[in-house]
Amino acid sequence: MATTSTETGATAAPLGLVSRFIGVLTSPKSTYQAIVAHPKWLGMLALTTVIIATCSALPMTTQAGQQAALDQQVRGMEGFGMQVSDEMYSQMQKGMSRAPYTTFLSILIIAPIMTTILGGILFGVFTMMGGQATFKQLFTVYVHSGVIGAVAQLFTGPLNYFRGQVTGATNLAVALPMIDDHSFVGRLLGMIDIFIIWSVIVLAIGLGVLYRRRTQPIAYTLFGIYAVIILCAAAVMSAFGR
Repeated sequence: MATTSTETGATAAPLGLVSRFIGVLTSPKSTYQAIVAHPKWLGMLALTTVIIATCSALPMTTQAGQQAALDQQVRGMEGFGMQVSDEMYSQMQKGMSRAPYTTFLSILIIAPIMTTILGGILFGVFTMMGGQATFKQLFTVYVHSGVIGAVAQLFTGPLNYFRGQVTGATNLAVALPMIDDHSFVGRLLGMIDIFIIWSVIVLAIGLGVLYRRRTQPIAYTLFGIYAVIILCAAAVMSAFGR
């Protein structure tokens, strides 16, 4: 990999938090040039995490949403071969009244940790390939790709609140309801989400700006990793699920 300079996009003016949020959606390349030149990640990480946590917890403030979340948990456990007894189900049902709070708090805690871990993995990979960006630059790029996930939750959270569901509304399984959700194809389609695809493309653009590489090869690599993960998950759930 060609080396990169910390001066990438150095002529770009710094952008405010709102401008960066909107810019990632409307003009990611020029926005990432400013982000790389002036890496600021804390405000964006806080903003996207709070949005995701709030919108994820919103549907669980209704009884229908709590029941849907319980059913999803049971299906998930059974999907990996676990047996849910009546006693387990009863205990899980009692805990659903706390679901809005536990969901909100768990995302507030877990999301930054996972972002740091995945950012560290990306940094290690690109460093081994010859990239010379700082960790702060890469981490800031990765954090800003989370804008897409926040927008996804701004769409699905209120939608799920009114329809009493907690499932994704933007995956391919929704568009093909005739396919059995418990089949391999059904599970696979359920993990292919248009917002995840958008997020991968935005991340590839940001990494391309940071490391002065073409976006296309980076995107192909990221999509390849995404494909392997969902194929393995769908295969495991189909093998052990009922």
